[in-house]
Amino acid sequence: CPGCSACMSARVVSARFEPSRSQRRILKRNKKLSREVKAPWATEEHYELFEKYLDQRHADGGMAGMDMYEFAAMIEETPVQSRVIEYYETDDNGKKILKAACLTDVLHDGLSMVYSFFDPELKNRSMGAFIILDHIRMAREAGLPYVYLVFWVPGRPKMNYKANYRPLEVFKDGVWIELTDTMITKVGESPLGNDPVAEQVAAIHLPPQS
Repeated sequence: CPGCSACMSARVVSARFEPSRSQRRILKRNKKLSREVKAPWATEEHYELFEKYLDQRHADGGMAGMDMYEFAAMIEETPVQSRVIEYYETDDNGKKILKAACLTDVLHDGLSMVYSFFDPELKNRSMGAFIILDHIRMAREAGLPYVYLVFWVPGRPKMNYKANYRPLEVFKDGVWIELTDTMITKVGESPLGNDPVAEQVAAIHLPPQS
């Protein structure tokens, strides 16, 4: 719910992150996926996968019904340096099949995961978690200290999965502070309060578009 009073920007400290046993299993289950980094250009293949993802996972969400032109605008009309991270599997005939994708902003200090989507039929592959783990891996390989997971909302169970990628920092009063167990378990109110989202975004330095 970006824009609500409880939203706080969140980022993983990639250099200090160590995958758990279950996260290592997720990486192993998806080791046959190949990654390709592309310019931010929307394709029909992207849109077909995006529609399939929304229909089965978020049919009542705010993006339901987005047409190809709106989807292309989301991908292509970016004020910063962005990339589409694609994940493919190769079938027995050697054909590459798109299984997941993520629109990712490349910041001066990290990768910001704007929006990801994947084949919903891969129910036992934990694709959402895999995409986050792979972004952490990419950031470490590139020497970037952070992976931004957009927003975290205290007391929202749907946001608790982000706490699985600690050290996790949230933005408060113009500084980043490390998420604690108390902050995660606090329900019904924000233990920190927050800055308006517009101020949080304004305080994050973005590189010029190249």
